[in-house]
Amino acid sequence: MKQLIVNADDFGYTRGVNAGIVRGFREGIVTSATLMANGVAFEDAVECARANPSLGVGCHLVLVGGECVAPEKQVRSLIDSDGQLPISLPALLAKLARGSVPSEEIENELRAQVERVMAAGIQPTHFDSHKHTHAHPRVMEALVKVACAVGVRRVRQPFEDIGVLLHPASGGGVSSWKQRAVACIARANAPRFRKLANSQHLRMPNHFLGVAATGRLNQRAILSMIDAMRDGTTELMCHPGEYDADLEQSRTRLKREREAELQALTDPGVRAAVRERDIRLVDFRGLD
Repeated sequence: MKQLIVNADDFGYTRGVNAGIVRGFREGIVTSATLMANGVAFEDAVECARANPSLGVGCHLVLVGGECVAPEKQVRSLIDSDGQLPISLPALLAKLARGSVPSEEIENELRAQVERVMAAGIQPTHFDSHKHTHAHPRVMEALVKVACAVGVRRVRQPFEDIGVLLHPASGGGVSSWKQRAVACIARANAPRFRKLANSQHLRMPNHFLGVAATGRLNQRAILSMIDAMRDGTTELMCHPGEYDADLEQSRTRLKREREAELQALTDPGVRAAVRERDIRLVDFRGLD
């Protein structure tokens, strides 16, 4: 049996992103989304989730970009003087490499984000992280502790198959190869991640897709992934959105690319391919 979770990251980033995710769910193959507790459009995303109760909603845990959610005194080493989280993934990794951030502070920030989501009336289906920071062992350990503490039993395993990462059909360009190189390096942590998650009886999809195609997730790419799907449950990460002024002014590199992803995710041919191949669309609750 083949199951497909299509998870839209960055729920709460902007109102346009929220609208795109909802449209991808209502008109396309999106089944799940992960909510950013520190997103500027968090409240709008919560309203969207309430209006679409069949959409699975998890937590998109953020340690890179934006304001912290935990009280500043609890995350002093993690943030700057303005209460901002590290501006980029390399900046966070540098802090972690220096050992300047206590694990307790990572846990404090992750827990505060989860608690904000739950206080809004949303019971998270699962956890994943912005920029896949939980591929790092220290973030991984903190995420698993928080997951167990709040009773969330499902997580993303953020390691794409090496063959997909290196395949030329995944797209070219400097940014593409840079992100795939980072993903290949992160794969060294995959055995440790799975061992830790399994030791705490956390559930994960069998396969993960979307890193190599980020920014280039068009109809052709999705159809290729569908054709190559293996038995078990596969998660496809995506970033749909409606392009607007807020998105243009934001720090994300994915701007008009989100519109292109939305078009692909709602394409009739993509929806037909899923039906014809007898693929069951589920959210993370389908892991049960």
